[in-house]
Amino acid sequence: MGDTMSEQEHIATRLPVATHEQAVPHQSTHTHEQAVPHQPTHTHEQAVPHQPAPTQTHAKTHRHATVQQVAHTQTRTQPHTQTHAPALTNRYQQQYRDKLISLQQALNLINTGDTIYSAINALEPVEFLEQLHTISKRASDVRLIHAGVFRPYDFIAKSDYKGKVIPRTRFSDRWTRMTHDAKVTEFIPGHLHNAATKDYKTANPDVFVGLASPPDKHGFLHFSLGATGEQDAARNARTVILEINANLPKTHGYTEIHISDVNYVYESNRPLLEIPQIEPDTADLAIGRFVASLVNDGDTIQLGIGKIPDAAARAFLNKKDLGVHTEMITTSMAQLALAGVITGKKKSLLPRKIVGNFALGTQELYDFIDDNPSVWLLPGRYTNDPYVIAQNNGMISVNSALQVDLSGQIASESIGHVQIAGTGGAADFAIGAGHSRSGKSIIAMRSTALNDSQSRIQAVLPKGAIVSISRNDSDYVVTEYGIAALRGKTLAERAEALINIAHPKFRDTIANQAEELHLW
Repeated sequence: MGDTMSEQEHIATRLPVATHEQAVPHQSTHTHEQAVPHQPTHTHEQAVPHQPAPTQTHAKTHRHATVQQVAHTQTRTQPHTQTHAPALTNRYQQQYRDKLISLQQALNLINTGDTIYSAINALEPVEFLEQLHTISKRASDVRLIHAGVFRPYDFIAKSDYKGKVIPRTRFSDRWTRMTHDAKVTEFIPGHLHNAATKDYKTANPDVFVGLASPPDKHGFLHFSLGATGEQDAARNARTVILEINANLPKTHGYTEIHISDVNYVYESNRPLLEIPQIEPDTADLAIGRFVASLVNDGDTIQLGIGKIPDAAARAFLNKKDLGVHTEMITTSMAQLALAGVITGKKKSLLPRKIVGNFALGTQELYDFIDDNPSVWLLPGRYTNDPYVIAQNNGMISVNSALQVDLSGQIASESIGHVQIAGTGGAADFAIGAGHSRSGKSIIAMRSTALNDSQSRIQAVLPKGAIVSISRNDSDYVVTEYGIAALRGKTLAERAEALINIAHPKFRDTIANQAEELHLW
């Protein structure tokens, strides 16, 4: 399908019908004339369903209620004299100003029993989350759905607010792990490609809060660094509150929301979240070279974050015409594109486009994607749908893991029963790449952990370990000692291949355990 279907036709079959507020641009500008036509019927189970925008009557009812609430809780004592809307037409400028409130007024909108859906990664609404704990003086049982945070907000890091604000995360972060025993946070398992739609069936968010760019002259604001589920959440929430930050780059894809669909805005000028690159060491570089040996010119890549993906990217510098279809657009991808390695011209799906779900990295990355029409941010239900991923010929998925057992089961989110991260898009891309023509799913990891005291390759996974990727979907496992090709191999062949790439000091122990347990 990817060879014959045009870009416009393909996106139209996978994304919801676009209204003038939700247009999916064909090129760089967002105009009403460029809305994607009504999507044709699609028989695939994971096709994105048609999600019509709320009716005008419904929207007005909610807006009326929340306006009354703001008026009741606090009046504005210091009117804003500057806004981010000078370029708007009079109508949109007035709408923006009418909806401009203070941070405290935004917090006053949260009531006992509410469910808040927060934008994630670089769209994390920092100012709102920094003060969210203050509502505990008057509200309780407030649930916050997120996917990991990058700061030790009081409502997570301090048990004082337990039962007042209840974080519910799809991806465990360091602060969640630190407060695990206090049972402050609840974890939601799931794949990224259907996390948003599944959440709505159970959570029914009352409020959406996220970071967005100032509105353009057409009245559109943009979730400039992510499209994981922000648009879906905003469409389904009763009240939409946006933190407006002019530091966000201008990006393309399916990230816009119209000012008419926003209830309230408040402004901030914080620097954007950056994730620095860490210099790979000798082992990381060795892993990167092994990964690169599995990649051909013209392949389409997906990389995660960290030293090993960055090391792989370095080893890709001698490749030609790589494409990108990924969950996360990284700084290393921007560097490969600037070096002429990533061109996308041989992609079978959306050629010439760097397709991702969100961007997270350094300012170098944000400068690269700023007003760059070759970079498209599209919803997670599209980018991470295994059916879509598989339509990229030569799809190469590179992810990491915490542990792998000799049968090929991949544990990428827990050590035993202790939740460390989340499934995210690991299984999405492993399955999608496995079904791609000439595709490969690669798990790249160091052979040991904890200063070489523990082998990541185990005879069997520890008790309670969560299997993120089934052994049925395992393809290649790479360490600094080599490559284990698992697809189509027997259990005995898999065990031998994995033992051979384990750290030498653990190989005999693992082999003896396998014999004792009769693993083949």
